[in-house]
Amino acid sequence: MQQPHDFQETPPPGCPAHGNVQLYGPSFGADPDGHYAHLRSFGLSAPVDIAPDVQAELVTSYDAALYVLQNPASFVRDSRRWNALNEGRVPADSPALPMLSYRPNALFSDGAAHARLRQAVTDSLATVDELRLVRQTQQSADYLISRFGSEPRGQAELMAEYAQPLPLLVFSDLFGCPPEIGDRVIAGISGIFEGTPGADEVLGGALTELIALKRRRPDSDLTTRLMLHPARLSDEEVLHQLVTLLSGGTAPLSATIGTSSALYLGEDWQSGLPVEDAVAQTLWNYAPIANYAAHYPAHDVELGGRTLRANDPVLISFAAANTDPKLTEHREQLSAKAHLAFGAGPHACPAKDPAFMIAVTAVETLLNRLPDIEMRVPFKTLTWAPSPWSRTLVTLPVRFTPQSAPAGGPPTRTQAHPVPQQSTAADQHAATRATRPAAPASPQQKGGLFSRFLAWTRGE
Repeated sequence: MQQPHDFQETPPPGCPAHGNVQLYGPSFGADPDGHYAHLRSFGLSAPVDIAPDVQAELVTSYDAALYVLQNPASFVRDSRRWNALNEGRVPADSPALPMLSYRPNALFSDGAAHARLRQAVTDSLATVDELRLVRQTQQSADYLISRFGSEPRGQAELMAEYAQPLPLLVFSDLFGCPPEIGDRVIAGISGIFEGTPGADEVLGGALTELIALKRRRPDSDLTTRLMLHPARLSDEEVLHQLVTLLSGGTAPLSATIGTSSALYLGEDWQSGLPVEDAVAQTLWNYAPIANYAAHYPAHDVELGGRTLRANDPVLISFAAANTDPKLTEHREQLSAKAHLAFGAGPHACPAKDPAFMIAVTAVETLLNRLPDIEMRVPFKTLTWAPSPWSRTLVTLPVRFTPQSAPAGGPPTRTQAHPVPQQSTAADQHAATRATRPAAPASPQQKGGLFSRFLAWTRGE
């Protein structure tokens, strides 16, 4: 592989004294692409800090990323190998620990253990009906739009009010959660992402109750499918696979829905291109999981003139790899799915097709329900979260004509953003529901987000 370029004399702001590039904080959030450009000056990989006093090697080359991802014999995922952690050099309260600490799930497993857990996940996901998933996504979208779409102000913040909660509703439904457990699942996983103390315990307790419920009363949901799989997962293993699906599915989907919506509504979008193109462009240029997939070399490895030490973390920059200048020169010759946003190799995302479908459906539903929606600020002025892990918008302010609900069904408008959409009886019912102004919560409707959503679907 190629040798590293000369080191740039002026590193990005925030670079610590020991030479690692700081991959978090306001400076990184303000210009992630500038940081990736600087990191490429080191070669195929570069030394970074992913949190205070937490060092890693970050692979920024597309070809080198594929080499690591597709070489499980030399690069393993079990973080119990992590030198610095075992030697007490990682702060106990480091924000990197929740992302990198070992858990008994497919993400942190290798070999036969990984194959067993992953097979249970992929087989269970394969039972999800695509049409039902589209309807679930549309119904969740309709509910959220009904909450802000009829407000007289005609404005919304789409990340908080739409992109973030939508995947949580879809996954709670897929898991077969009853209302109260679904509320706690959403509160728990949201709290983990927000750093809320005790959120782990909330999520763990809710999923433990869900698994116990499905043991007593099996159903056709994803939780039951995991539990009944021939791999015979223990309850603890089922719990950890559910956590992986939640954490690996909801936050990246939120980022994808938000960025794809912003791209489609942005000033540079070419009119007439389908929503699928906006989602694909997001996955290529704004990889929702920006830097992750920690690997631990089983032995010292030479990569582009740099030595990757055994059991020191090597992370993949999906964001930098997808925008590798050596790749973009001939990217038009590649498959539209050749991006690494869903990973590659034995640990590639097992739900990439459903994830793409959810994102496209979410954006299409938004455009159909609010046909004159537009952003209140230019795309280029939107800000990104200062996190090393994800490329997600902080806010997405929009405006639109408030919905009204005349008798006889939804209003008819000339669509400013026409998008193709199959119409079914379920879709027509959902569309009618979406145009109704949000009613004040009755005593039966009180509760968390999932309880209120289920009550809305029942017409309560």
